[in-house]
Amino acid sequence: MYVCVCNAVTESQIHQAVREGATTVKHLKETLGVGTECTCCVGCAKACIKEATLENSRLEMNTSSAETSNQFASVLVSSI
Repeated sequence: MYVCVCNAVTESQIHQAVREGATTVKHLKETLGVGTECTCCVGCAKACIKEATLENSRLEMNTSSAETSNQFASVLVSSI
């Protein structure tokens, strides 16, 4: 979905920018041009940042849980 029609910026591009460290609309403005023309997209861009941040947090938690499970399994196997 296009978030910023003026600069043809998609939701996917915003999610990628968040994965690369963007945390504010100002970052998106500097890197992707979001909100530099009519500014109608700013509210949606903020929502995309929030959504992408939550997704990244979930992914990190899942990765961390998987690593902990693997470490626990290794300890169990080595103690047998």
